[in-house]
Amino acid sequence: MPYGQPWRLPPKRPYGTSTLSVSATILKGFYLHECVRRGINDELREALNVGRLPTQADRRRAFLGHAITSVPTNPLAPRQGTRRRHPKMLPDGARPALMESVNTARDEMVVTWPSDTTLRIGGLAGLHLVDLHLREKADCGECKSPHVHVCHRQANPNGARAKKKEDWRLVDGVITGGEIYRVSPAMVSSYFKYMTTEYAKYATGHGMLLIQLAGLQIGEPWTADAARGMLRRAGRRAELPGRIKPHAFRHTTTSKILDVTNNDSLVAKEAGNWASAQTVDEVYGHPDMHSPEFISALKSVWGEPE
Repeated sequence: MPYGQPWRLPPKRPYGTSTLSVSATILKGFYLHECVRRGINDELREALNVGRLPTQADRRRAFLGHAITSVPTNPLAPRQGTRRRHPKMLPDGARPALMESVNTARDEMVVTWPSDTTLRIGGLAGLHLVDLHLREKADCGECKSPHVHVCHRQANPNGARAKKKEDWRLVDGVITGGEIYRVSPAMVSSYFKYMTTEYAKYATGHGMLLIQLAGLQIGEPWTADAARGMLRRAGRRAELPGRIKPHAFRHTTTSKILDVTNNDSLVAKEAGNWASAQTVDEVYGHPDMHSPEFISALKSVWGEPE
């Protein structure tokens, strides 16, 4: 306890999250008091002296809240709440199954890129080659790591447009502004595989990233609707339940980020370019109806034994 399963000797039920939070606060205070009083275990003191980014509610509660940059947090405390599996998320094992079912390097990239970011399909289909800064310390100076700039353009020949209309500009061949998404090594690898094979063979010089690989308009920009159809057909070939939709990748990635950041909605907001952390909480902050806590609460209300 506090990292393990909440425990009490039977027939008593395990401690709840609120009780564990109070216990963790007391435990942290005891450890810090002993470390300071005895002058021991500096590593433990540093491990307990952690903080997080302040939320809007934290700023409102604090004196001169607009000036605070972090608030203390307790690493011993349990995770606050459980989240339901959002109905818009991908089925389990969808990514490897889709990768085995697609037929081209372009289609592999369309599976990989939304899986490792939270790109919308309109933003992905609307990317130009100049929007891609796939190396360290790019000339734009806005992100040290490899990244892409998703820019809202009304005049894309394939009709694809980014949802958010962030300001951007092109100066001396360098894009700045727009929505910025960091890029994974798998995304860079899939990009070079696509560029050195299919793109180099068929592209017609329009400068957009995704192109058609068959038909009368081969080499021309590929539409977002065509990408949706490709994912739908790949899902059928992979025998995945339901209809595979591009937006499900965005929800799945956001949920994974929340899992590994201990439900930090601010990190998920920045990673996914969501409108606000409150949006993330409202979409994902509901209890899981199959979680042990939810089942235990219902059985308690129903008067059934654990």
